[in-house]
Parts: sequence; C-alpha cells; structure tokens
Amino acid sequence: MGKGYIISLIVAGVLSILIPAIIRSFNHKYVVKENGKINYKKTTIYLRWNVFDTVTLCLAIYVILCAQALFFFIAAGKTVENAWVQFLSNQTQTWVIVIVSYFVSRISMTLKSIKAHPGDKEDEA
Repeated sequence: MGKGYIISLIVAGVLSILIPAIIRSFNHKYVVKENGKINYKKTTIYLRWNVFDTVTLCLAIYVILCAQALFFFIAAGKTVENAWVQFLSNQTQTWVIVIVSYFVSRISMTLKSIKAHPGDKEDEA
C-alpha cells in the first residue's frame, strides 16, 4: 500500500470522527425524538439551512478541490505510483460517496418534514 493511500486513510479517519462529532451535538440539540423516532412535526430544523448543510457544502468544496488537483496531476503525466495521486483519488472517491448518501437522506428528511407540516401557514401573514 502506497504512502498516499495510508495518509488518505488517516485523513479520512480524522474527518470521519470530526464530522459526526459536530453533527451529533447539533442533532441532540435540535432534533426532537419520541420513542426513538424523529418527530417531524416538532422538528423544524430540516426546513431551513443548518449545520448539516454547511458541513456538506464544505465537504463538496473539498472534493471539488481534490478532483481538480487530481486532474492536474494526471494531466502532468503522474501515475498511481505518485503519493499525491493516491491521496487525491482516495479522498475524492470516499467523500463523494458520503456527500451523495447525505444528500439522499437530507431530501428524504426534508420531504418527511414537509409532509408533517401540511397546515402550517406561518409565512403567509
């Protein structure tokens, strides 16, 4: 296993601990759970921009930068033997999967929240 892959695994491990720590603290503060399930009627956080979305945006920017750097390394003739190519390819693959998974779950949670608030007309005053 190359040096770039090892460093990438370490970076992914650190980010995999840091991101859930941020999200978990926010989740406990704003998400209302009853009987182990989210009460979408009382939880309105999914109907506006929140820290979950900010973390996802930061990850998306990081992935874009990694993909662009990877492109430039490959265009310059570097191969998978290069530690930077190993690092950037691994980071790009890992975080694209995480971002897409979160995006799908975010859409699902937002739709459930909208469905739980059909009669709310607070914005029409």
